[in-house]
Order: sequence, then C-alpha cells, then structure tokens
Amino acid sequence: MSKEADSPKRQGPGDSPYWILGALAFGVFIAADDLTVVSTMLPRMIVDFEIPIPSGLRDAAWIVSAYLIAYVTAMPLMGRLSDRYGRLPLYALSLSLFLAGSLLVLSARTLPMLIAARALQAFGGGAVVPIAMAAVGDRFPEGRRGFAIGLLAAIDTLGWIWGPLYGALLIRYGPEVGAWLHHALGLPVALAGWSWQWQFALNVPLTLLALAAAGVGRRAFGTPPRALAVDIPGVALFSAALIALHFGLARMGGSLDLPDFSNRAPGAPEQAWPWLLLSALALLLLLGYEHRAHAPFLPLELFRRRNLVGAGLVNLILGIGLITPMVQVPLFINTLRGEGATPEEWLGRAALRSGQVLSGLTGGMALGALIGGWASRWGYRRPALIGILAAALALGLAARWEAEEPFGRMFRHMALAGLGLGAATSAVSAAALDAAPPTARGLVSGLLLILRLIGMSLGMAGLTAWGTSRFERMVAAYTLAELPAALPAITLAILREIFGLAALTMGLALPIAATLRPLREGTSARSTRSSQDSVIPDSFNS
Repeated sequence: MSKEADSPKRQGPGDSPYWILGALAFGVFIAADDLTVVSTMLPRMIVDFEIPIPSGLRDAAWIVSAYLIAYVTAMPLMGRLSDRYGRLPLYALSLSLFLAGSLLVLSARTLPMLIAARALQAFGGGAVVPIAMAAVGDRFPEGRRGFAIGLLAAIDTLGWIWGPLYGALLIRYGPEVGAWLHHALGLPVALAGWSWQWQFALNVPLTLLALAAAGVGRRAFGTPPRALAVDIPGVALFSAALIALHFGLARMGGSLDLPDFSNRAPGAPEQAWPWLLLSALALLLLLGYEHRAHAPFLPLELFRRRNLVGAGLVNLILGIGLITPMVQVPLFINTLRGEGATPEEWLGRAALRSGQVLSGLTGGMALGALIGGWASRWGYRRPALIGILAAALALGLAARWEAEEPFGRMFRHMALAGLGLGAATSAVSAAALDAAPPTARGLVSGLLLILRLIGMSLGMAGLTAWGTSRFERMVAAYTLAELPAALPAITLAILREIFGLAALTMGLALPIAATLRPLREGTSARSTRSSQDSVIPDSFNS
C-alpha cells in the first residue's frame, strides 16, 4: 500500500465546522439585511420609478408584499429540497437566485419588473436561513449544535434590525459617495445619483464572497442524499396556506414590512377573515393529502415528537417577544425622545438612538445564543426556561420606562431581553433539530423560522390593534385644545401597556418549555435516534 494511502486525508480550513458556521452566518446576514432594508428606501424608490401618489401606492406596496410572500414560501420549500438534493447545491442555488434578483433590480426600469426582481431575490434570500440551519445541524453534533443554531438566529435578527438603519444611511450618503467616486476615480457620473441602488450593487460582491466561502468548505457539507420525487400537491397546498395567512395577518395590522411604525394604520379584521379561512382550508386539505401521500412534503409523523412540537410553539411565542422591542423602541424614541432643528435631523438622530438601544438586543441575543447552546448539552429545559424568564423580566422593566428614561438603562434592559431570547431560541432550536431525523432537518428548520415569523406577525397585529383601540379611547377624554399637551402622556401609557402585555405573553411559553425532554433521557443516543426515526416512513428516510 502506498504512503499516500496510509496517511490521513489532509485537512484544510474549509473542513472545520467553524469555517462552515462563519460562511453560513455571512450568507444569513446578507439575506436578512435585504428583508427590511427597503422599508426606509421605499419613498425614494417611489419617486425614482415615478409612481403617482396616492393612486399608485397600492401598486408600490407590492415591492414589499411580493418580497415577503416569496421569502416565506421559500423557507420550508427550499429547506425540504435540501433534505433531498443536498445542502450545498441548494445553498448555492439560493445565493445565485439572490444574486440574479439583485442584478435585475439594478436593471429594472418599470414597476412590474422591479416587483418581479424583488420576488426572485426574496425566494433566494428566504431559502438561505433554513438551509444554513440544517447544514449546521448536520455538521455539529448534539451538545454543540445549540449554540451554532442560536448564533445563526442572532445574526438573522441583527440583519433585520440593521436593514432599516442601513437603508437610511444609503439614502442620505449614497449620492455623496457616488459623486466622490466619480470625481476621484473617474467612475461613471451616473453613480452620483445612486442612493438605494447601492444596496443591490453591493449585494453582488458580497454574495459572490459568500458563495466562495461555501465553496471552500464544500467537503464539510457532506455527500448529497439520493434525490426523491417532489410532492408537488403538498408544496402547492402548503404555499397557498402560507400566502393566505400572510394576507390575512397583514390586513389585521400584522405585516412585517417594518415601515414607520408611528404612522401604521389600524388593521381591518373584516377584510382579514376570508384570507384566514382560506388559509385554514388549504391547511386542512394539506393534512388530508399528506396522510395518504407516499413521500409527503410535510410528514405528519414529525408531529408525534414532543420536543419538536413544543419547540415550535415556544418559537412562535418568542416571535411575539422579539417583535415588541423591535417596534416599540423606535416608536418610543421617535415620539418621546426625538430632538433636532429639522425633520431630517430629528429622524436621523432618532434612528441613531434606536440603533444604539437595539444593539443591546442583538448583542445580547448573540451572547445568549452561545450561553443557551452551551447549556443545552445538559438539557434543553433549563436554558429555555431561564431565557424566557429573563426576556419576560426585561419586557416588564421596559413597561416601567419614563419619558426621560436614560438611554443606558434602556440599553441594559434590551440586552437582558436579548440574552433571554437568544438562550431560549438556541435551546428550543437544538431541541427541534435533535428530535428531527437527518433527512428532515431542512424542513424542520424552515418550519421553525415560519413559526417565529408568524409569532412576529401575530405580535404586530396584536400591538397594532391594542394601541389603536387604547389611543382612540384615551384621546376621547380630551378636547382638541387639550390634546397636543396630553399626547406624550397618552403615548407613554400605551407603550408601557404593550411592553407589559408582551411580558405576560412570554409567560405562556413557560409550561410548554417545561415539557422539553433531554434527547438521551433513559437511553443511549444511538438507540434514541433509532427509535425516533422508526416512526418516519421508509420513503421519507430513503
């Protein structure tokens, strides 16, 4: 036998699981940032595409709606396809679609072309996170999986929060940067008119870099499984249920387009019920069809696993806890703590202050994910319960904020909320992926993300309905002459109530988290995995 055959295979940096984690986290951040960045760029895009106001605003809303629909639909679908065709091929395809969409946005000259380009971009971007979570689940063993998954979740949240601030910076400074590049480096003069265009231009090198990083670690992704037939009817019914649910929640005020929250209009429940009923009907048809399908898109046997179901429900409630500070902190600072000589200066300083306070939330989530993931190797229940309690306590402290609350104290409260949310997220995500068979991790990752987004939508709808109702009742007690002086106190009271309600809602997750069981409880890891996989049909595991 040759010397080369006897020697072990040489390991490169791309073979390290931490290289894969870093490469995937980079891709996740790029995709997450693009989800919310348009919220502050949309007014400028409306002007540049010459969309008439107000008659064209309904059409312009599709710039956001089409993105969200494609984003949400891609999560479980592409995650499921990665179970069948391999993580790396689907991850590369997702980034390639995202890249193609970014290029098409830059070349778009009409609103329909822009909407189609954004939908293509969203379909690629929405697939990145569940495939990344599943790939990390494949690469990291039980006990080390929790912190890696929680870190990806924290990076995802960081991208969402960074997006609107980044978009505002591009609108403000993009033309100046373009003019400097033209004069200093002789680049085309058209760059001097770029603002929102920079987002999609920068996506190109960043996405290519993410593809290259994944390519370096291609061996660590493993060998793709044998491809199975795709359950087209199941995919169609599941997508229909998600799309109808999106429209229903959006009409109740639960849209996650993240515009100026202080100007959010109240929902229209009477317009929401037909969509919600349609979503329920599609879900019932899906369950009936999947029960008889040979190779189902959504194997119903997964729902027999207690940890998977419990983790999904906790994740939904965590979404409510997460969206509350993401909305309430900017609203609090914009309405009660804003300052500046001009509206632009006022909004700029408020955005900066909001970003500083919310950096405590995202930084805390990253640290909490590490702590929760590390602790979940000894069981999921304890880090999940402690994390939920910490998040509830932080939201309760925010419910006592004064109008002149020090920014340092607000930052600390948000950091505590982030610690709790991060710890709980990593623990329950590890519980779900440890309970899932390897051939379903992509699907389970997508379902976890969908449930968190649904929780965020429900939270948004709930706080919108509560805030609107309370505002109407409270202002009725004042005359028009008294109202301007009373508005700050009314706003503060409503914000406090919403934080308090969110803290109480977090308590609903405690009894569910208490049911999470250690995977190895009473048996070895091998026998536990074997017994759990036995409930999955042969077509699913083949």
